[in-house]
Amino acid sequence: MVVIGTWNLENLFLPGDGDGRPDPATYDAKLKALHGTITAIGPDVLAVQEVGDPEALKDLAARLTGDWHTVCSQHPDSRGIRVGFLSRLPLTVVADTVALPAKLAPIQVADPPAPLSGQLGRGALTVTAQLEGGSVTLITCHLKSKLLTYPENRFFPHGEGERARYGAYALYRRTAEATAVRELATAALEPGDGKRVIVLGDLNDEAEAATTQILTGPPGSEIGTGGFERDDAGDRRRLWNLSPLIPDAERYSRINHGRRELIDHIFASHALLAPLPEVHVRHDHDLPSVTEDPSAHVSKPGSDHAPVFASFPLDG
Repeated sequence: MVVIGTWNLENLFLPGDGDGRPDPATYDAKLKALHGTITAIGPDVLAVQEVGDPEALKDLAARLTGDWHTVCSQHPDSRGIRVGFLSRLPLTVVADTVALPAKLAPIQVADPPAPLSGQLGRGALTVTAQLEGGSVTLITCHLKSKLLTYPENRFFPHGEGERARYGAYALYRRTAEATAVRELATAALEPGDGKRVIVLGDLNDEAEAATTQILTGPPGSEIGTGGFERDDAGDRRRLWNLSPLIPDAERYSRINHGRRELIDHIFASHALLAPLPEVHVRHDHDLPSVTEDPSAHVSKPGSDHAPVFASFPLDG
């Protein structure tokens, strides 16, 4: 059995840096809380998001029992956060990219005369790990947040017109980023059947969102539908969102304005679905309800996301 998961660690900076915990005591409390959850899950590989400093991820790894490997993207966003992996298994980096697909035009990200964006806001990281029967390719990403930032670093708009425009700009970017990650997955799925590929991360959208569904590939074979039981020529290009396998009571990874939502996802290729993995969300504590103020709970331990993890019947 191999356990692979994803978790937004929420601003894992060294104490006093960036948007992280303000002092060593609250930093230590955060690491202690993260350690407890990771130990309870027992992952072999954990994709992580919002790593502000790779040294902080190493601090977390040092607290875990056994030998752990860490790898981080070299492409943080403007706040300094990036994606990475925390793993018991040795990992080989295949790609660390912010490039959008060559045929996808740059997208508008703010009011003119702000420049258009031709790349992801945060790097997408692709690695491989060796398992029984061959390797597995893992791709992690953190797509554009639904939290809107306006000029002069405001979190509240000057009127409905500005709110609507910046909502559109965020959606443009998230859609373009989902397309870029899908291209990475498409490359990993070639050249044929039997490729073991997992895409996972914070997509900042729920399973039914158009941005999330870009990642699946040809429609009509989703888990829980009649098409799932029938093999067809599209299977070699598909990824399956594992969210339908999560028990109903657990099926949320964040609380937004009091509403539960699942925005952290795991997608698996056809070769990893027989038999189906067991998938859960770990709720070790009451998740805070996020609002437009991203610093509202900066001194609290743990994270404002819950980890999602899948147990695959493979051997590492």
